[in-house]
Amino acid sequence: MGLFGKSHGKDPKEQVDEWTRNLRKEGRQLDRQIRGIQREEQKAKRSLKEAAKKGDKDVCVILAKELVRSRKAVNRIYASKAQINSVVMSMKSQLAIIKISGTIEKSTEVMNSMQALVKLPEINATMQAMSKEMMKAGIIEEMLEDTMESLDDQEELEEEAQEEVDKILFELTAGALGNAPAKVTDSLPVLEPQAAAAEAEGEDDVEDMKARLEALRS
Repeated sequence: MGLFGKSHGKDPKEQVDEWTRNLRKEGRQLDRQIRGIQREEQKAKRSLKEAAKKGDKDVCVILAKELVRSRKAVNRIYASKAQINSVVMSMKSQLAIIKISGTIEKSTEVMNSMQALVKLPEINATMQAMSKEMMKAGIIEEMLEDTMESLDDQEELEEEAQEEVDKILFELTAGALGNAPAKVTDSLPVLEPQAAAAEAEGEDDVEDMKARLEALRS
């Protein structure tokens, strides 16, 4: 019978409805992926703070790279969700066309969105299968083979990881959580003692933190 039955294709409206359901299902799956990545990101950030307190430079760099990769993954998934929404909207337009002409119309917008979606590892297999269905139904043309973007730009990764380490160090030395600059200057902010009686102890803490900072940055 083939993929679309005896008449070389499913009813166009049923086909578009099916694609729409599947796309929304994949969107929900991506939402779950994002939440999972963000949970791991929070764990890595806590571990990074602990490593910074201990002055463990190597562990700090490894964890910072993990954070950077996690955020890039989340951004990539959000971009893919936008592409899915674009295809869903195009499917709604197709339904309007079907009511008038009874057929599915070719769509450059769907073509471009599906080309982007097949690059996302999390939904690559599903999008590949759906693309083949769309080609047979005539909504898109055969897509060009394209390698998935899986390699990090090492220089960019190193730079962003260092920025992340610097932000954590700023938080630990200045107590400015959430207000850290992209880079920590050589002149570190000094923690003010809570009371005059604790001034000497406060200065010792600052010196200790400066020493840890130098150990990490060296």
